[in-house]
Amino acid sequence: MDYHDRDIYGMYKKPPGHGAGPGLMGAHTIIGNDVCNQHGNDLGDITEIMLNMQSGKIAYAVLSFGGYFGVGEKLFAVPWEALTLDTENRRFVLKVDMQRLKLAPGFDRHHWPDMADPAWAEEIHAFYSGNH
Repeated sequence: MDYHDRDIYGMYKKPPGHGAGPGLMGAHTIIGNDVCNQHGNDLGDITEIMLNMQSGKIAYAVLSFGGYFGVGEKLFAVPWEALTLDTENRRFVLKVDMQRLKLAPGFDRHHWPDMADPAWAEEIHAFYSGNH
């Protein structure tokens, strides 16, 4: 399902420049969107958006990968700036190969990391910027 399918208010029905999107999007329409890499491989979908309550900006998209109905799935916090919106295919793109994603720092739904920890944030940003 993509952001057009979740658009209950019709904000993406109009041509660009007339209404919201793609420069400004509703959080409700982003959650559940597919994420692929630059080669078109499916990397999962966005399950949550983490907001920095101090700045009001999106800090991370939480990506769900693998598993079956939540069992065995791995979650990844991906810095928002590491994602780009592919409006043609109505999905997000994360420039990371499948093998690299398997090595990414992840967690499961019952053991979330302390995302406010500066050392954790530095590790995540370094990983997705290729400096890890």
